[in-house]
Amino acid sequence: MLAIIDYGVGNLFSLQCSLNKIGVENVVTSDVEVIKNADRIILPGVGAFGDAVKKLRESGMFEVVIDEAKKGKPLMGICLGMQMLFEKSYEYGEYEGLGLIKGEIVSLKGRIPEELDIPHMGWNALKLHNGKNELFKYINEGDCVYFVHSYFGVECDEALIASAEYGIDVTAAVAKNNVYGCQFHPEKSGDVGLKILKAFCEI
Repeated sequence: MLAIIDYGVGNLFSLQCSLNKIGVENVVTSDVEVIKNADRIILPGVGAFGDAVKKLRESGMFEVVIDEAKKGKPLMGICLGMQMLFEKSYEYGEYEGLGLIKGEIVSLKGRIPEELDIPHMGWNALKLHNGKNELFKYINEGDCVYFVHSYFGVECDEALIASAEYGIDVTAAVAKNNVYGCQFHPEKSGDVGLKILKAFCEI
């Protein structure tokens, strides 16, 4: 059973539909015990980092996510959920994240060419790093996925497994042991996204 964490922030319906499509048993839940008993966890998220971390803490699931990850349970963060895996974010202030991935979350503004739009929105090709991670075993270099974001991860080279070009190389995916993060939305990325979700569910 895969648990999709519901803490009031996230595009849960499309993610659940994608998992159903590939035949993965899943549940959207805010129940700590269900999360503890799940085989793997997905942490989704849309919106602002500070608000999301606050809601995750208020829900009682902040420490649960950390504890389950440290026990070795496969965990995937998607979009803002990926950013929350990092140590810190500077989105509208300074906020501490889950600290499962070394690095920080910063604005695209001032780092990409001025003529490029923010948010970074649309399809971009993946450039794979540090060998082909098991998360990408069913896809290839250059396959395209769908992004919508204004902030991204930096100082995370140790965990970097994919980037995308948007004026600069933007962090697209990270991994450390059993913890994985995708800045893009696999649930909105067609067959490529389904293959990534399938690979995660086999870890």
